Parts: sequence; C-alpha cells; structure tokens
Amino acid sequence: MVDMVKRVAVLGSTGSIGRQTLDVIRAVPQRFSVVGLAAGKNMELLAEQIREFGAELIGCPPQEKASDKLKSLVDIKNNLLSLEEIAGSPRIDIVVIATSGKAGLRPALAALRVGKNIALANKEALVSAGEIVMREAKKSGARILPVDSEHSAIWQCLNGEQQEAARIILTASGGPFRQLSSEQLAGVTVEQALQHPSWRMGKKVTVDSATLMNKGLEVIEAHWLFHMPYGRIDVLVHPQSIIHSMVEFVDGSIKAQMSCPDMRLPIQYALSYPERLDNPQLPRIDWSLVRRLDFESADYDRFPCLRLAIEAGKRGGTCPAVLCAADEVAVELFLAGRIRFSDIAGAIERTLEQHQPINNPGLEEIETADVWARETLLKIEGGAR
Repeated sequence: MVDMVKRVAVLGSTGSIGRQTLDVIRAVPQRFSVVGLAAGKNMELLAEQIREFGAELIGCPPQEKASDKLKSLVDIKNNLLSLEEIAGSPRIDIVVIATSGKAGLRPALAALRVGKNIALANKEALVSAGEIVMREAKKSGARILPVDSEHSAIWQCLNGEQQEAARIILTASGGPFRQLSSEQLAGVTVEQALQHPSWRMGKKVTVDSATLMNKGLEVIEAHWLFHMPYGRIDVLVHPQSIIHSMVEFVDGSIKAQMSCPDMRLPIQYALSYPERLDNPQLPRIDWSLVRRLDFESADYDRFPCLRLAIEAGKRGGTCPAVLCAADEVAVELFLAGRIRFSDIAGAIERTLEQHQPINNPGLEEIETADVWARETLLKIEGGAR
C-alpha cells in the first residue's frame, strides 16, 4: 500500500481528545498533516499548536476578545473561519470532531454533506441528532469513524463479519464511585468526581463517567452507529478497562477488543483506517501482570443517569437533545458547587418531565429544544434554592 499523507482538521484541539490527537500525529508525522485547528478556549495553547503544526485554517469563538487575543499571540495568515467552514474545506481529508457539547453538531454535518469522513469524539452530535447525522452520511457516502474506545472496539469487532451482530455489550469502568451507597454518593465532592480510575479526560466527560451518563449516551450512539435496537445493547461494568466492548453473534460467539486504557489507540485507528500503524508510544498489555478481569451488572438505581439516557434514547425525537443539554448544564452547576453530585440526575429528570417531545425533528427544532432545556433546568434549580 502506498503511503499517503492525510490532511487533518482537529476541532477542539486544546481539549483532552484534541491534544491526544495531536500526540498521535506527532508520533507518525509522515502520515498526517495538520491543516486545520480550532478551539473554544485556551488561546495560548491554540497559538502554540498553530506554530508547531503550521496549520492555516484556524477557528476560534466569534467573540472579539478571543480572536483578538489569538491574533496577538500568533500570526494568522488568513481570516479566522467558522468550524463549519473548516470542516467543509476541500483542503481537508478527515475532520476530528473533538469539541464538547452542541458545538460539534453543525461542523459534523458540514463535513458529511460534502462527503468528508469524520473521526467523531463528540457524543452530543450523534445523541441529539442521530437520525439527521446518519442520513447525511448515507446520502454523501462519508464515513463516521468512532473515536470513543467503546465504539471503536465494536467497530473493530464487526470488521470482516458478513452477518449482523446479535448483541452489543458496552463495557464501563463503573467510575470512581461504583461501590458507594446512595447516601455516600450525596457527599461526593468535585475533586473526587474528577479523579477517574482509568481514563484521562476533560472535566465534563469525567463527571459523566462518574454518574454513568457517559455510558447512557454511548448506548444511544451505538444504536445509531451500528443500527442496533436498544433491546440488544447491554451495559456491563468492567473496572479494569481492558476489554473496551464486546460483540455477540447469532451462534453465541463473542468478540472482544482489548488494549490498555489509552485514548490514543482509538484515535489513531480512526485516523489511519483501514490501516493499523506502528506507534511505539502506545502502551502494550503485559498479560503476566493481569491477574483478573472482573465484570458486574450496572446499577440503574444508584446511577439513575444511565437509566435516564436509555429512556430518552428510546423515546427519541427531541428527548435526547434535551437530555444532553440538561446534563451539560447540571454538570456545570455541580462543578461550580451549586448542586450536589447526587442532584445531577434529579435536575435532568425534572427537565425531561417538563418537555413536550417533537417527533422526527429538524435541525432547528433540535437546537430550539437544546436552548429550552438549558433555560428550564436553570429555572428548576434556581427555584429550588
């Protein structure tokens, strides 16, 4: 196979996934060229990345202060672009959607509409607007290459199979609080919630992992990515985080994808697909040190966010968009010390209860539901204090 340099845009380049994507590219620079970079925060780091990689398509928030600050730190050769303009540029081969929250939806659609593959790390785009996103991909023939370790694992297990899977088994580390009682969960601090036992992630995703909301969102993603009914998607707690997910077939055979818990591996696989690249910086499992692999059922009572997410996915329409927006605000309130860890699920549930879902929503209706959910949750929490 002839080596080809893929031209990459990284949207959300200063976040956890964005930084690890650039780590992968540093390790195999002969295979990738960073043409586009965009970030919503940390203009200092974005400026450093622009200088290091020589990226020419640059995006940052439209607020005047952010753009002025970036321009004061680095020489911008061209005008600053929107995320959609970068994602849809003919100068890009693959777009890494590593932004958090609703910011990833429109760029993902912009790339897919012009037939560009996306390496998708942003959960909210597919959760909030799965039907729209999948329709655009099918129409243009573009591929959605999953970056989440769980969905990458499923994708790898399905490669080469001629028949559809009978069941998908998403594994979850269980987070740092899987053995705490409901009473103990009420006293969890922000500092404790940000100490994930297995993964290095941003604050929002780390808290979502602690509440198991992250796993619920992944169930919805798996439903869309792999065309799998919710009744055939299971969640299994696996604290060692070595098995990243499993696929069961009609004959009872099960495939599992295993590796050290390191996001650089699924990021690299999405970037290099269909190849596997040798990267000496990626860790290998030393099986002589692995004494046990444990599994247990997920506890939907102690971790109601998991239940709320699956229920919202099954209801469909604008419910998943409301779920995502409400969760984002609730996590922000927790991180700011305004609500307790155990209040996150209740705030989201009360917001969903007040929502009148719209079936088969368009993009504007999804974005309107997002705004409504944010305002409603803030009113609920403001009125409760």
